[in-house]
Amino acid sequence: MNNKTSSNILIVGVGGQGVLLASEILSDVAMRAGFDVKKSEVHGMSQRGGVVSSHVKYGPKVFSPIIPYGQADILISFEQAEALRALDWVKKGGLVATSRTRLVPPIATGGQFTYPDDPVTEIRKKIKNVVALDADKIALELGNIRLVNTLLLGAISSGLQFDNAAWEQSLKARVKAKFVDLNLKAFARGQNAAAEAVAS
Repeated sequence: MNNKTSSNILIVGVGGQGVLLASEILSDVAMRAGFDVKKSEVHGMSQRGGVVSSHVKYGPKVFSPIIPYGQADILISFEQAEALRALDWVKKGGLVATSRTRLVPPIATGGQFTYPDDPVTEIRKKIKNVVALDADKIALELGNIRLVNTLLLGAISSGLQFDNAAWEQSLKARVKAKFVDLNLKAFARGQNAAAEAVAS
């Protein structure tokens, strides 16, 4: 178990992907473990399609919900190019867990951002600890595309100090009862994928 007693976690994606639920689950787990938790959310131009980010900070005492630039311990991204765009928020030695999902955001079609050919390769050039999952594919194999957020939480869980029982309690509290078992399976798949990425 990781002994770290505080962490800054940045979650990014596109509206409708489940970024906000992921931040709620993560915050809930940390609170159940007795930590002070603060989170802040930024919504895109529209509920679906706009860029969404959430800052989650926990520790013995947290004074601000905003993660300072370059101080994120972990970056979770629901979309690979969003991970690349947010990379400078991650501190040296940090962890990036991203879905390989390709959703070209409105800012790319507007000419303000050129979508890269291979975002994950570009990320690996700058960050050593990267877990890149075909999260949409795995979620569909499990039976529900909305499991991506739980897959990614599973992927970063070994970098935090919470045990599986705490995650299970939080998932049961935040997810509809009929989807709890599926979410637990997705969480385990995310953990396994992260372990395989570290081993390779």
